[in-house]
Amino acid sequence: MITSTVEIEQWELVEPFEIARGVMTAVPLVVLTLTDRLGNIGRAETAGVDYDGETPALLQLQIESVLPLVLAAAHGDVVNDATLRAAQELLLSGGARNAIDCALWDLRAKQSGIAAWRYAALPGLRPLTTVFTLGLGTEADTRRKARAARGYPLLKLKCDADRHVDIVRWVREEHPTARIAVDANQSWNRDLLEHVLPRLAALGVEMVEQPVPRFEDAQLDGLQALLPLAADESCVDRESLAELYGRYQFINIKLDKCGGLTEALSMSNEALAHGLQLMVGNMCGTSLGMAPGFLIGQRCGYVDLDGPLLQTRDRDHAIEFTDGVMQPPSSALWG
Repeated sequence: MITSTVEIEQWELVEPFEIARGVMTAVPLVVLTLTDRLGNIGRAETAGVDYDGETPALLQLQIESVLPLVLAAAHGDVVNDATLRAAQELLLSGGARNAIDCALWDLRAKQSGIAAWRYAALPGLRPLTTVFTLGLGTEADTRRKARAARGYPLLKLKCDADRHVDIVRWVREEHPTARIAVDANQSWNRDLLEHVLPRLAALGVEMVEQPVPRFEDAQLDGLQALLPLAADESCVDRESLAELYGRYQFINIKLDKCGGLTEALSMSNEALAHGLQLMVGNMCGTSLGMAPGFLIGQRCGYVDLDGPLLQTRDRDHAIEFTDGVMQPPSSALWG
C-alpha cells in the first residue's frame, strides 16, 4: 500500500517580489510525499496558479480527494505508466495534478532504480543557465538589484504598463554585459508593444514574455515583432497551443500550469513539431519544484528556474547554482 501526506509550507523570500499582478513576501507551497511499503519515497511540490484561484488549501483538498483513485491504479504498489495515465485522466491541468504526477515520477524512479530522465527518453542531463529575475521596484532598487546580479549572465526584468524601457536602461547601465529578457505579465496592449519594441531592441533585449492579456492574444495578429514573443499565461497545456501559433515564437512551459512532467513532455513535443521554441518557467518554489522542470529545460532555449535563488533558504540536497548555472538535481532530491 502506498501512503501519502500533504502539507502546506511557507518559504520566505529574500525581499518583496513585485510583478504587474502584485507583491509577494513569501511563497506558500503544497508538498506531497508518497511512501510505499518498502520505504521508497516520492516527493513533489506545487505553488499552484494563483491567477486561476489555486490557493494552498484548495490544492491540498484536490490532492487528497483524487489521490486514492490514482493510487488504485498502482498494481502491487508499483508506479507504472497506468498510474501516470490515471492522474492525467482524473485531474485537469493545474497545481494539484502537477504535485501528484511529479511525486509519482519520483517514486517510480526510487522503486526501479532508473532515473527519471531515462524514463523521459532524454540522452542525459547537462547543466543549464537559468535567468535571474528582477522584480519591479524604484530606480534605486532596480539599480541596486542589477549591481548585485552582475554575476548572472541572463536576467529577466519584470515590467508593467508604466515601467518598462527605463527599467531596461537602468539595468543595462549597471550590468552592461547582461543578456536581458523582459516580462510584462499581461500588462501591455498592442499599441504599447509596438511603441516600446524598437526601444527595447536598441537596448539589447532578446525576448518579451506575455505582453498582452491572455485570451486577448488576437491583438498580436499580423504584428511584425522586432523581438521574439513568449506566451506564458496564455500557454497552459497542449489544448492551448492552437491559439498561440503565428502569434508567439516561444512558449513558457510551467509544470504548475500544465499539470506535471507527463503533460510537459507531450506539450514540448507538440510545440516543437509546430515550430514553436521552448522556455521552461516556474511559479516560485524550492529545488524540489525546479527538479522536474530541469528535465524539460534540456529542450529549451530559455530556462527560468530561479525560484530557489529568490528565497532565504532551500531544501536538503538542493540543486547547486553557481552564477546562474544549475547542476542536475541529485536523486536524493528528486528523480
